[in-house]
Amino acid sequence: MPQHVSSLPPALPPSPAPASAVSVSVSVPASAPASAVSVSVPASAPTSAELLDFVRRTAADQALVDSLPLDPEGRTWVRLDGPGGSEAWLIGWPPGTGTGWHDHAESLGAFATARGTLTENALAVRLPASGWKTLELADGLDRSRRLSEGTGRAFGRHHVHEVLNESTDTHAVSVHAYYPPLPLIRRFSRTGAVLRLEQVERPEDWQ
Repeated sequence: MPQHVSSLPPALPPSPAPASAVSVSVSVPASAPASAVSVSVPASAPTSAELLDFVRRTAADQALVDSLPLDPEGRTWVRLDGPGGSEAWLIGWPPGTGTGWHDHAESLGAFATARGTLTENALAVRLPASGWKTLELADGLDRSRRLSEGTGRAFGRHHVHEVLNESTDTHAVSVHAYYPPLPLIRRFSRTGAVLRLEQVERPEDWQ
């Protein structure tokens, strides 16, 4: 029988790096120092506000956005140099594509739409770290927002969401940043109020 999850204070964090077809390394200036940062020194870690500033500025770089290879069959991406040792991605979304439900473990993050419009559906709840396979969600946990070109948002640790390009004819492009770099992504399926853990991905699965 599914465990029951009630509302906790909202935690608002990335879409994951997508499982797609193109992977390239690109350097992008960051507002925070680009030197190596040890996770054991929290004082030097970028904040969610700094990540949001980075993704907004990067999304406004038209030359960079135009350089992203686009594929009508699936998402594409390039790896970027994020601020303070963060993990960052430029992602292309064909019409009708999405991430599915997932979370980002202990990483906080931000993303911004550079082209088109993306929809984010999120849950205002922190899920248990382990010990469950199926959860029944309480009422009132769903949040939804549309992020048009130039719009971004930041989120905290343990953020649970899905990101979609609901357009039927237009590619979307977005910039995402996470700190610390994603240690894992948990992927979920959802039927009504029931959330089911389907898979745990680690960096070697998407890099």
